[in-house]
Amino acid sequence: MAHVRVFSATTFGLDVHLVEVEVNIESMGFPGFNIVGLADKSIEEAKERVRASLKSIGYEFPDRRITVNLAPAELRKKGSGFDLAIAIGVLIASKQINVTTEDSLFLGELSLDGRVRYVSGVLPTAIFAKEKKFSNIFVPHICGKEGSIVSGLNVYGVSELSEIVFHLTKEKMLSPIIFSDITTVLDSNPSYELDMSDVYGQAFAKRALEICAAGGHNLALFGPPGSGKTMMSKALPSILPNLIFEECLEVTKIYSVAGQLKNPDNPIVSQRPFRSPHHSISLAGLIGGGSIPMPGEISLAHMGVLFIDEFSEMPRYIIEALRQPLEDGLVSVVRAQGRVTFPSRFIFIASYNPCPCGYLGDEKNRCKCSPRDVISYQKKLSGPIMDRIDMYVEVRAAKEMDISETTCSEKSADIKRRVQEARRLQIERYSDAGSARKIRCNADLGSKEITKYCKVDEEGFNFLKRAMGSFGFSLRGFHRVLKVARTIADLAGIEPVTKDHIAEALQFRVKMSNG
Repeated sequence: MAHVRVFSATTFGLDVHLVEVEVNIESMGFPGFNIVGLADKSIEEAKERVRASLKSIGYEFPDRRITVNLAPAELRKKGSGFDLAIAIGVLIASKQINVTTEDSLFLGELSLDGRVRYVSGVLPTAIFAKEKKFSNIFVPHICGKEGSIVSGLNVYGVSELSEIVFHLTKEKMLSPIIFSDITTVLDSNPSYELDMSDVYGQAFAKRALEICAAGGHNLALFGPPGSGKTMMSKALPSILPNLIFEECLEVTKIYSVAGQLKNPDNPIVSQRPFRSPHHSISLAGLIGGGSIPMPGEISLAHMGVLFIDEFSEMPRYIIEALRQPLEDGLVSVVRAQGRVTFPSRFIFIASYNPCPCGYLGDEKNRCKCSPRDVISYQKKLSGPIMDRIDMYVEVRAAKEMDISETTCSEKSADIKRRVQEARRLQIERYSDAGSARKIRCNADLGSKEITKYCKVDEEGFNFLKRAMGSFGFSLRGFHRVLKVARTIADLAGIEPVTKDHIAEALQFRVKMSNG
């Protein structure tokens, strides 16, 4: 009886768990191939993939009783990433190769002809392998650059099973993949489909977008159809600050687990995500879920933008599900196997019409909705949801004068320079904040940090207190005005928050408070 152990891993949410692939081949008993250890259907089917792959590269598949145990047995496993480890284990246990794999981790799916196919979760698995002191990790060639982001680990990208066998037996050694141009990629200025200068007029809304980009604030845009709400929202990525390396790593891990990094030429998420799900999206699609939880749109928008057009057309229960992510920057999905927490710290842009026909308050078109229809329509957006949005802008249709003045519109590159400088000030300010959670921008500030970092001069504070009484702000609304004012001061390069900064911040809040 021959018994060997080969290491692989599985993901549950963003967490990675070590899996010991134990292969046992018995000389007695009826021939068979069994996989145990709480495996799903795709792992059960590995038996046929491994059998065909070994034969296709010239090795025998043992006509014996083979048992593969995926330990720990109480952990549910999914996916086809164990194929490589099982195949190597069978070769060693059947004494067709004599190698040691204790310092290596294997992850990859096999095709019937021995090719190694894409699997998800390579980046978090590579980070895990380094933490567990593994020296080598073997992954599909298409995922090689993704894994090579992790330094201090030999990442081998393989196209065929035979390449791993030749490397382990030292017949033909592989070279680890080195991906060293990450900083260059992050510092580049990519081209965007839309530029802020493409939008006619709308100076007030553009200023709001600049502030929300600089401080990471949430923004609601409402107005009649055709006023430019969607176009401005889609131009927002062109003024967002570049990702820093730590943010890039966080976002790429999420996309890796979600299986959305299948382009070998673009193995990392180098730009801030912009997610624009349709308003008919399901709850699991937006928040995340599944029998084995996968990230939803709010997590795929982490460190970027979540834009929902026609926000008021969403079912109310889905709108209300955004409460926790908007407040805490994370979402917890609970299943029988346990709890999974996905990060979801994003800039939220909500766009919607003021009434069912869309023309309430419009200067050129008459609204056809009854008062009852308007009230019912607006009730979908509850007070708690709207209270979590920092800024609120009414967008009016462009006028003839706006169209004639497009040559004077400021380009995104110029706005982005101001945004980048404001973010730089925030990163420096909060680098030694000493908070249990990472603070990267003003929108991340909690109540204690607001008291410390959003200091207002006496005139400005008295002005804000009077506004709070006049407009009926909640304490959350009070804090959000302070955070927006802090961002406005950062854009101006001024440290203390003054009355002028408070006054501008109130312009983006008063309309919402009046309902």
